Amino acid sequence: MEVQLLEATDDPEEVICSAARNDYMSDWLGDQSFEETMESIEGEGIEEKKETLIGHLLKQGHFGPFEHPQATFAVKGISRSCMAQITRHRHVSFDVQSMRYVAFDEVDPENVAEGEMVVTPPSANDPDWVGRNQKGGAVDDETVEKREAVFRQSVKRSVEDYQELLDLGMPPEDARFVLPIGTEVNMVMSMNARMLMHVADMRAAADAQWEIREMTEQVLDLAKEWCPITFEHYEEHMKNRKNRLAP
Repeated sequence: MEVQLLEATDDPEEVICSAARNDYMSDWLGDQSFEETMESIEGEGIEEKKETLIGHLLKQGHFGPFEHPQATFAVKGISRSCMAQITRHRHVSFDVQSMRYVAFDEVDPENVAEGEMVVTPPSANDPDWVGRNQKGGAVDDETVEKREAVFRQSVKRSVEDYQELLDLGMPPEDARFVLPIGTEVNMVMSMNARMLMHVADMRAAADAQWEIREMTEQVLDLAKEWCPITFEHYEEHMKNRKNRLAP
């Protein structure tokens, strides 16, 4: 899995602060500089003033201003299972690699058995891995070897059957029905800063599945570089509290 930030609002925290200050000012933002807009906020310099205001907004639950900055992420190599979970969120825009138009007719099934094209869950080869809904705990090495063998045989056979159906003239949009839900897919998604925090509330939590949790953590790392005051505050004071920040 890999996540990259494709495009994002410039100076997102200036946008957040300007929008928030607009609610309590008689003057129009368009007639003054950002320094003038922030003049009454406590702090020695403009960065300290932004920290003061953004911290106050998040503590008070004034989340509206965080809907203005937008970020677009490219996500590589997540499973269809993970994609199905993340696309349940409202107020997020998605474009997903199409299996109607992208065929896997040249993929070697032997390579699929070794980990290409299909995401391998850690429980398939880690005897100590315990999932949320797993019956029982850790298993012995013999059991996990059997798990891995069954998993790899299954995904290999699925791709072999898929390719045979293509050879028999079935269109890719129909042949894909036999492919596993773990088949890798690439995705582009866009959301505003408020929605990103809500997604993190749901999908970076300990009870989220491992794959979507990993994806969300990568998104959060990029968000901290893009919008540092906001997401450092979120990480320190709000993460894992199920804040339900969605509109």
